[in-house]
Amino acid sequence: MTRVVIVDDQALLREGFRLILERAGMEVVGEASDGVEAVDVCRASQPDVVLMDIRMPRLDGIEATRRIVARQPGVRIMVLTTFDLDEYVYAAVQAGASGFLLKDVSPQDLVHAVRVVARGEAMLAPGPTRRLLDRFASAPATKPTALPDVTERESTVLRLVARGLSNTEIASGLFLSEATVKTYVSRLLTKLCLRDRVQLAVLAYESGLVRAGEQADPASS
Repeated sequence: MTRVVIVDDQALLREGFRLILERAGMEVVGEASDGVEAVDVCRASQPDVVLMDIRMPRLDGIEATRRIVARQPGVRIMVLTTFDLDEYVYAAVQAGASGFLLKDVSPQDLVHAVRVVARGEAMLAPGPTRRLLDRFASAPATKPTALPDVTERESTVLRLVARGLSNTEIASGLFLSEATVKTYVSRLLTKLCLRDRVQLAVLAYESGLVRAGEQADPASS
């Protein structure tokens, strides 16, 4: 059962999220109304996923995310906010968040997102995600930087992850099993010392492995 901590300065929202998640069979193991409480609650409850607000008193969600990830690397942070602003997306990813969704997300999509993040994948709202990657993709083209110990096949998988394809889509396009693709992704995360697919995508753009305008076609990789 997925263990979740809910962090938001509005009690009504915390209660709403709790009801949605518990009805979906998840266990809410703690709540916090600000970032300071969030750090303490996560240390005590050892959750799998944290739903994290951004704007809160005492300590905001970005800094709370940074502290939680530093102390508990296995915890996945899903940032929830009413503010569709790029700087929050960038800051959340840099702090170690594995997901970013707006608070107007439907109950079904919220449950899906938590499950995705709990599996070690990443889940970001489509608009902010596209702009996040465009920020790196729009940088001046440079010669791709070699990634140490990454094989040709792993580079292919990395490019497809960066273009937003799921493991299922990658497996279908490369004629591999989904389990094999998961293994490649896990190896990449280990070799490159990264946490999740968001960081893999950012690295692929920053290194020049993926550039703006490239199509998400496995056959072309």
